[in-house]
Amino acid sequence: MTDTRKVIVNGTEYEVELEGEGTTWKATVGGQSFDIEMPEAAVAAKPRRSGGRKKKKSGTVSANIPGKVVTVEVEEGQEVAEGQVILILEAMKMQNEIQAPVSGTVVSVHCSEGEAIEANVPLVVIEPVASEDED
Repeated sequence: MTDTRKVIVNGTEYEVELEGEGTTWKATVGGQSFDIEMPEAAVAAKPRRSGGRKKKKSGTVSANIPGKVVTVEVEEGQEVAEGQVILILEAMKMQNEIQAPVSGTVVSVHCSEGEAIEANVPLVVIEPVASEDED
C-alpha cells in the first residue's frame, strides 16, 4: 500500500510518501528513503461507507449543558418543522435557541418556563414524520 501524507516536524511541513504494510514501512521525504518499523502500530481500518443511507435522527431533544428554561415555544400535539425553535435555554448567562432536530409532532414536553434543568435530560420528544424512503 502506498500513501502520501503531509507531516509537520518542528514547525516545518514535509510531504512523505509511505509504502508498506503491517509494521514495516518505507518513508520517502525529499528524495531520501528511510526504513521505518512500528512494532506496536495497529493497522488502520478503512472507513466504512453507509451505503447511501441517511442516519436516522432522534426526536428526543436535550441540552448538553445545565441551564434554565426561558421559554417553551411548543406544546404537546403541535406539528414542528426541522430547525424550528422549540425552546430557549439560558446557560452560562447566554440565551440559546434550541431547535427541532426533525420534523414531526410533539409527543411530550418535560420542562416548563423558569425550570432549572440538568444536562442530557430529555426536554421535548418529537415523533418524526415517516418518510417514503424508510424500510
